[in-house]
Amino acid sequence: MDKARIILEDGTEFFGKSFGFKRSVSGEVVFNTAMTGYPESLTDPSYMGQILVMTYPLVGNYGVPEKAVDSKGISLHMESEKIHVRALVVFDYSHSYSHWNARESLHQWLESEKVPGIYDVDTRALTKLLREKGSMKGKLVVAVDDPDTVPFTDLNRENLVAGVSCKEIIVYTGDPGSKKVVLIDCGVRHNIIRSLLKRGVTVVRVPWDFNFTTLEYDGLFISNGPGDPNMCKTTIINLKQALEGNKPICGIGMGNQLLGLAAGGKVYKMKYGHRGHNQPVRDEETGRCHITSQNHGYALNPGSLDKEWIPLYTNLNDGTNEGIRHRTKPFFSSQFYPDTSDGSTDTVSLFDKFTEII
Repeated sequence: MDKARIILEDGTEFFGKSFGFKRSVSGEVVFNTAMTGYPESLTDPSYMGQILVMTYPLVGNYGVPEKAVDSKGISLHMESEKIHVRALVVFDYSHSYSHWNARESLHQWLESEKVPGIYDVDTRALTKLLREKGSMKGKLVVAVDDPDTVPFTDLNRENLVAGVSCKEIIVYTGDPGSKKVVLIDCGVRHNIIRSLLKRGVTVVRVPWDFNFTTLEYDGLFISNGPGDPNMCKTTIINLKQALEGNKPICGIGMGNQLLGLAAGGKVYKMKYGHRGHNQPVRDEETGRCHITSQNHGYALNPGSLDKEWIPLYTNLNDGTNEGIRHRTKPFFSSQFYPDTSDGSTDTVSLFDKFTEII
């Protein structure tokens, strides 16, 4: 294997070996603490533009499943139609894989989608650095390239949602006579669509900047997505109009932040974010603790909201907001992923709550 290296904006370098597609890229370097689920993570649109570091040492040992879709065009095993990470960083890449559902190796998959990877990297030291200094700009440079020819990328200046949202309306028909849910696609994971369809509703998936207020619907759902939610100004304007009504609204991931922004709150960039399957969250209504899956680098400041809004969930590691709800109207959200297909399903009942009130 050819040599490669990770270069951070502070000048720190980590050396390793190249796998996947042989090319140099730049992006924001972040880490994920999950032990499994790399096919789902790599295809999560919320990772758009990021160089993903896996903290679990062994990656690739169960290969990659087939790229199959169901009758509605929804991926059976992935969270979107393609890989969204800019590059993958692991410690021990497994050149051999074994799983009943595997169709190819992680290396073959990355290569086919032109995504570079690097292994034999001290991911523990890299992750400790990111925890101390925060997520930072970085680049993966293969041996044949001059690092000076690969500029750093500042994702904070880009509207990443516009790059991952659908371009036209897509309708997923539910049960006969079913209620209609408008899904604002900010980079929706396919398991959100699956979870809604399992509950019999018809899902109308619309682009992030579509004026959904012109449609007739029974409930509104705001998806996850990458980057800074403040970039989605059109979405926020449309949501403000929706908040004047009484139709149920639910948000997940970035949907939590966009709901908060539409309600007049503020969002800030976290030091290194939450990415993994092991974040403890307290339900403020019941006091119960849930173990959740997450992927976000921004958080909502609940103190910036007026008295009509209260925290629904709180992260037990750092006290950050994990969801909000309106005191009197059927509006609520979660920062974590209740629907994850590769992690905890402790909170999947949020979909039941939403579909029941519509």
